Amino acid sequence: MTAAADIDVTVVGAGPYGLATAAHLEGHGVPARFFGEPMDSWSERMPAGMYLKSTPRASSISDPAGRHRLEHFRAAEGRANGGDQHPIPVSEFIRYGLWFQERCVPSLERTAVRTISGGRSGFRVSLSNDETFSSRKVVMATGLTPYAYVPEPLNRLTDSGLVSHSADHKDLSRFSGQRVAVVGAGQSALESAALLHEAGAEPTVVARTPALLFGDPPPTDLPADRPLPTRIAKPGSNLGPGWSLYACANAPGAFRHLPDRSRLHLVRTVLGPSAAWWLRERLDGQVPLLTGRTLGSAAESAGRVRLELRGPQGRTEVLDTDHVLAATGYRVDVDRIGILGPEIRRAVQRIDGAPRLDADYESSVPGLYFTGLSAAATFGPVMRFVCGTDYAARRVCAAVDGAGS
Repeated sequence: MTAAADIDVTVVGAGPYGLATAAHLEGHGVPARFFGEPMDSWSERMPAGMYLKSTPRASSISDPAGRHRLEHFRAAEGRANGGDQHPIPVSEFIRYGLWFQERCVPSLERTAVRTISGGRSGFRVSLSNDETFSSRKVVMATGLTPYAYVPEPLNRLTDSGLVSHSADHKDLSRFSGQRVAVVGAGQSALESAALLHEAGAEPTVVARTPALLFGDPPPTDLPADRPLPTRIAKPGSNLGPGWSLYACANAPGAFRHLPDRSRLHLVRTVLGPSAAWWLRERLDGQVPLLTGRTLGSAAESAGRVRLELRGPQGRTEVLDTDHVLAATGYRVDVDRIGILGPEIRRAVQRIDGAPRLDADYESSVPGLYFTGLSAAATFGPVMRFVCGTDYAARRVCAAVDGAGS
């Protein structure tokens, strides 16, 4: 005879996806417990002075009634809502997330989950305060943190402190007066380079791409203000203008039915390495940009890092620097979610390291759900952005509520 679970649903993580899922479960009265420090990764792993790449209209965390959007938070602070031409400071987005949590997920428990293992009635959840309980279903909303990727040969120098990932720093002013090689070509790399320069460091960007890409500045604050022919040719969406972005933003359920290879290609290439339009003027003429370079080797030399770079036509050059900042993104790998027991990790079917999910975000392990970046290989690039919280939270909530009824 199977024992009854202590709780129906457990949500692990309190970033935008965890908070959205919790808000919908709370709103539907589903018996659940929610764990995590609200907006922890945003406050501890995003550098001060950063701005969101997504626009204000695409940066709202989902709640059941749609009454806690970013514009409602701004109104509560007595400020006007900004349009597409006004990027969001990360400090404001963190305040918004905390405001959202206080109002939509007041029952959030700021206790860390230590381990999740299999149990007779689903899962056994152990907390950092030594409490243990059983849960029929678990939703993993652990965000980016487990997946930070540092390529070889840089990874060998992380223990020495000479190499770090861009997610390791909330304050880049610590590098003032130092030479820093920033590896990468995306928003994180180029914004980190700008912030380093403005903090008194000497950054150099090293990128594989032959040229750095920047988005075009939006012609209007609201997509509806664009001329009608432009809106027909390139319809607006939360991911940007254009039919392909419109499809990715509005049809994640259909995206799931594409072949694995096609999905993985689109997740890598749709809104691939590029930077927001407002970063260009902070870099041009300010920061050396070494494009078309690949890493050959990295070695410690007299307390610094010597990078061997392979450039155009196979030319080799050497870059000596005090530190290397790997702004090289994230690679989803279930094996890196340390709180999941090894028996559970082994049972999760994968798509190139990411969990293979059904239409309800459930993995091959019954009762185990993944949302956010972990779900991008199944539902597409919209899961990399805050605007994806609405589809994901509604779908997960409907699934676990129905399963529990």
